[in-house]
Amino acid sequence: MAEVTYYTEEGLAKLKEELQYLKTEGRLKIANAIAEARDKGDLSENAEYDAAKEAQGLHEAKISKLEGVYASARLIDESKLDLSKVLALSIVKIKNVKSGAEMTYQLVSETEADLKSGKISVKSPIAQGLLGKSVGDIAVVTVPAGQIELEILDISR
Repeated sequence: MAEVTYYTEEGLAKLKEELQYLKTEGRLKIANAIAEARDKGDLSENAEYDAAKEAQGLHEAKISKLEGVYASARLIDESKLDLSKVLALSIVKIKNVKSGAEMTYQLVSETEADLKSGKISVKSPIAQGLLGKSVGDIAVVTVPAGQIELEILDISR
């Protein structure tokens, strides 16, 4: 059984949209590529046909994987989140104790993670160190560069 993953409403909608695209337009594009390659003659010596069939296999595998993710996806009601401690989908304002740098991250599922928009995976080392902590706590997080201390300044949703 697939691991249950929690999503925001926006993240779940994106997942559903991607799956729908892959099943419709994505499959159509690959079918067209296979048909075009087939029209070019002898299939035993047709590298284009082989590549298109391989792309089809990879595409179907991606669809299968996303269907599994979607089947085990759960929507979290953000209005019911406990703001006294860091949980999945919490928005956390933290400060690096050593450098004084402040950052704000939202802890999201792996597929929703996007560092540019401030969303980090709940499975990342920083998120793992923050989970369960409260405002004022210091989280000691092990990152590739060593250990850092992060003070939790605020928790919101």
